[in-house]
Amino acid sequence: MTTSRVIHLAADDVSVLLVFEGELLPTLAHWGRRLDAPDPDLLAWAGSTHRTGMEGESDVPYDPSLLPEHTHGWGGRPGLSLHRSGAAWSPRLSVQTVDVDGEPVAAGGVVRRGASTVRVVARDCVAQVAVVLEIGLTAAGLLRTRAVVRNESEGSDHLDVGAVCLALAVPTDAREVLDFAGRWATEKVPQRHPVAVGMHTRESRRGRTGLDATGTMAIGTPGFDSRSGEVWLCHVGFGGNHEHAVERSDGHLAFRGGELLLPGEVRLARGEEYSSPWVYGSYAEGLDAASHRFHRFLRDASRATGRPRPVTLNIWEAVLFDQDLDTLAELATQAADLGVERFVVDDGWFRGRRDDHAGLGDWTPDPDVWPDGLGPLAEHVRSLGMELGLWVEPEMINEDSDLARAHPDWILRARPQLPLRQRHQQVLDLTAADAFAHVLDALDRLVTDLDLAYLKWDHNRDLVDAGHPGSGAAAVHEQTLAAYRLIDELRVRHPRLEIESCASGGGRVDLGILERTDRVHPSDNHDPLDRSRILRWTGLLVPPEMLGSHVASATSSVTGRTHDLHTRCAIAFLGHFGIEWDVRGLGDADRALLARWVAAYKDNRQLVATGRVVTSGDADADAPSLRGVVAADGSEALYTIVTPHLSADSRRRVRLPGLEPDRRYRIEAAQPESLGPPWLVPQWLRTVPALGEGPSDSSDSPDSPDSSGPLVLAGDLLTRTGLDLPTFHPERVVLLRVVAVTTTPQSVNPPRSRP
Repeated sequence: MTTSRVIHLAADDVSVLLVFEGELLPTLAHWGRRLDAPDPDLLAWAGSTHRTGMEGESDVPYDPSLLPEHTHGWGGRPGLSLHRSGAAWSPRLSVQTVDVDGEPVAAGGVVRRGASTVRVVARDCVAQVAVVLEIGLTAAGLLRTRAVVRNESEGSDHLDVGAVCLALAVPTDAREVLDFAGRWATEKVPQRHPVAVGMHTRESRRGRTGLDATGTMAIGTPGFDSRSGEVWLCHVGFGGNHEHAVERSDGHLAFRGGELLLPGEVRLARGEEYSSPWVYGSYAEGLDAASHRFHRFLRDASRATGRPRPVTLNIWEAVLFDQDLDTLAELATQAADLGVERFVVDDGWFRGRRDDHAGLGDWTPDPDVWPDGLGPLAEHVRSLGMELGLWVEPEMINEDSDLARAHPDWILRARPQLPLRQRHQQVLDLTAADAFAHVLDALDRLVTDLDLAYLKWDHNRDLVDAGHPGSGAAAVHEQTLAAYRLIDELRVRHPRLEIESCASGGGRVDLGILERTDRVHPSDNHDPLDRSRILRWTGLLVPPEMLGSHVASATSSVTGRTHDLHTRCAIAFLGHFGIEWDVRGLGDADRALLARWVAAYKDNRQLVATGRVVTSGDADADAPSLRGVVAADGSEALYTIVTPHLSADSRRRVRLPGLEPDRRYRIEAAQPESLGPPWLVPQWLRTVPALGEGPSDSSDSPDSPDSSGPLVLAGDLLTRTGLDLPTFHPERVVLLRVVAVTTTPQSVNPPRSRP
C-alpha cells in the first residue's frame, strides 16, 4: 500500500502540488498553471517518478524538498544549517503530522483545497530538533512558506541556528533571471541574465533591505516580459539581513531565500524556537499578472486603500534644515491653496538639529527654533484643513545628542569602540528594554500631543558592527524584530496613524515592513525620468497607491537635469501623489497648472488605488515605456507613456493593455507642448480633449476624429493595434485617460478638473 500523500492547492489560475513520500519532507512537485486531473491520476503521477537506486538500497536519488536535506545526499545548499556544540549538524527529519487548515491529512490519498495553509510537523529525535513547515496559497494565487525550528533537547545544551534557506522549485525551462542592482538615488537598475548551473546569489548584509538590494527576483522562460512568458516572481519578506538566490543543479531549479544570520545570532535554549521570514512566490503568464498577486496581497493587508490617498507636501527639498514657524506656516498656507491635504515636517524640527551631525534621539522640538513647541504650527495646519505629518528616525542616534550622553550603553557595537559613523550617526539598541520603552514613549507623546496623522519613518544608515553593547554579540536579527514590535505597538496605541517606510529613499522596501506601514519612499531621487524606472520596478512588489510619488523642483537636486512641470506631474500621477518643492516662489502659470494636476489626481486617485497595473516597453529600448492602471471592471484606465531616450523611429504604435475588447472607449490626454514637428503629430493627438475635459458621464460620442467630440475606439483596437505616437522628441510624457462609453448619448456634465 502506498504511503504517498498528495495535496493539491488551487486558487485563481494557480496550482500547487505537494507530494509526500513516506516520512520525507514534501516536494513542491508542481507550482504553475492550474491543473485539472482526477485523484487517481495525481497519485499515479506522484509515484511515477520513484527511483530505486542500486539494488533498491544504494545511491537512491533524492528529490529536494522545500527544505533540502544534506543527509539524503543533497549536494546543494542545505535548507537547515545548525548544530549543537558541533554535533547534530546534519538533521534527518521525519514527518510526524500533516494538516490543511487544521484538518489532518492521512497517508495514501489526495487532498484538494482552494486557498489554504498546509502545516507539516517533522522531527529528528537523534538531533532533538523539530521543524514546523508552513506552506500557504492565498486567494490571489500567491504562494508563501516559512519554517519554524525548535530545540527539543532533553538537556540544557543550546541549538545554534546558522541558516534556514527555503526552496521554491520551478521548472528547468525557466532559463532567464531578472533581478535588480542600485545605489543611493539610483535604485532598481534591472539586470537580465541566463540561469547557470550553480548558485546566483544576491545577499544583503546591511541590516535593512538595502538600496542595492534586488527586492524581487524573477525567473522565467526566455524572453518573458510584461504579459508573455511563464514567470515566477519571488521575494523574501524581511527587512534585516537576507538572501535572494537561484540554484540550478542536476534536473533541479529553485528560488532559494531566507534570513542571513550572523554568527551566534540565534542560539535556542531548550524549548525555544526560531521562525524564518516568509518566502513568497507568484506564478503567472507575464510580469504584470505575477506582480498583481503581490498587489492584491498588500491591498488586503494594508489600510492604505481604506481611504483616499491624501495629496501630500513634504517640506524637505523646500527648506531643508531652515525651519521656523513663520516659514513653515507660510508654506502650509500656500500648500493648502494648491489643494494639498497632508503637510509633513521633515528632518530638522527636534532639539539640536541644525544639520545632520546632531540631535537624533532627542525627540522634542528644538526650543531655540520652536519656543512654543510645534503646537502652533499643528493648529495652523489643521485650521487650513490639512493633516500634519512628522519625520522621525527612531532607530538611530547621534553621538552628539543628550540621549547618547546619558546612555552611551544604548548604542549598538561589536567591540568596545563605536562602529564607523554613517550619516554621522549610530544605531540605537532597540533590543534593550529601557531604550525601546524610551523611544516608544517619545513617539507616543508626539503623536498624542500634536494629533499626528502620519510619520515619515526613516532609516539612514546600514547596520555595521551592530552588536549588543557589553557582549558584542551580533544583534541585527533581534534589532529588526524589535523595530517591527516598535511599529506594531505604536499602531496599537494609535490605530489611525499612517507610517511611511523611508531608508535613504528606497532602502527598506519589503513585505516585512510593508505589512505594518502604509507606503514607501521609493527613492530620494525625484528626477522624473529616473523616477519612472524606479516606480516601475519597485512596483513589481508594491501597488501604486503605496509608492510615494512627489513633484520636486524643475532642476533635480540629484541629477542636475531640468524638466518642465508637465513631465514632473505626469510621472508622479500614478502613485501616492505629492509635492516636495518650495511652492512659495511659484509664478501664476505654474501655480495654476500645479493646482489643476492636484485636482485631477483627486478625481482619479480611487482608480490609482484599486486598479490593476499594466506595463509595456521594458524589453525594447526603441519603444516608448508604458505604465498604467486599469479598473477592475474595465470601465476606465490611466496610462503614463514616456518616449524613449534614443530611437531610430520617429513614430511607434503604442498598445493600451488591459481594456475590455468588446467595449468602446473615449480618450483624454495630458500632453507636453511638443512631441515632434507638427507634421508628425497624428490627428487623434491634435483633437483629443485634455485630461478631465471629456464628458464625465461616459456617454457615447461621434466616431470620427474630424468631428467636434472626442475619439471613441473599440477596446480591441486600442489593446491589439494601439495608437500612433510620435517618438521624435525624446523623453516626453503623455498621460492618457480612457473611459468606457455607453451606447446611448447622454447630456454632458461640466468638465472634470484637468491639468
